[in-house]
Amino acid sequence: MLQPYATPVERIWYWAFRILCTLVVLFLILPILVIVPLSFNGGSFLVYPLQGFSLRWYQDFFTSAEWMRSLKNSMIVAPAATLVAMTLGTMAAVGLTRAEFRFKSLLMSTLISPMVVPVVIVGVATYLFFAPLGMSNSYLSLILVHAALGVPFVIITVTATLQSFNRNLTRAAASLGADPLTTFFKVTLPLIAPGVISGALFAFATSFDEVVVTLFLAGPQQATLPRQMFGGIRENISPTIAAVATILIAFSVVMLLTLEWLRGRSEKLRTTAE
Repeated sequence: MLQPYATPVERIWYWAFRILCTLVVLFLILPILVIVPLSFNGGSFLVYPLQGFSLRWYQDFFTSAEWMRSLKNSMIVAPAATLVAMTLGTMAAVGLTRAEFRFKSLLMSTLISPMVVPVVIVGVATYLFFAPLGMSNSYLSLILVHAALGVPFVIITVTATLQSFNRNLTRAAASLGADPLTTFFKVTLPLIAPGVISGALFAFATSFDEVVVTLFLAGPQQATLPRQMFGGIRENISPTIAAVATILIAFSVVMLLTLEWLRGRSEKLRTTAE
């Protein structure tokens, strides 16, 4: 907030910084928002000005066998990968947070390396691994690789939640006779649930939006929604793609709002626990 006693230089910097931030936000958001009106275009091309208002491209999406198959594949792969990533990531985060051993930092770096390794390298490596096993065109290979890509997000969010976790709560549960498994599900998990769910949402978004690995591992019957969109852009640009993109934008907004709600809930639980 600009103070009444601010100097002219401070006032200039105050407004210049806010104008710069506004321009950056517009630069990032406007290309996305341009897609939304095109999805309601009555014409057959992605052009401005719009040629009338129509929902035909949304109808085309929901009545197309190919689009529905790709959506079904995404809804098979993404939830399954999210479940695997959430389970493994939470276990890894709890273990790394509680234990102290040599090469702990190296192990942590290895587990989160899928975040920094170029996805095309992951795609090539996983294809060379699964192809000799006859699993290159299967749901299982897609789920496993997508889970590996989502695990780092779960580890980071759960580890951040555990940093402020009150260990005295687990000690109190143990002193009352609770075994480690009961303590985890009755005490630890409810308190770190916002972090677990946040990581799961990031893992789901990563899997649902992933296209490079899918190009390497998925066959025609396992094509996901992003791969179908990629193929449509490369072969025949249809406004149906704009309709699908608009649906995904709305889905992303809902996820962001959910993450913000979870962040607030996590702060409230931490304050209550303290």
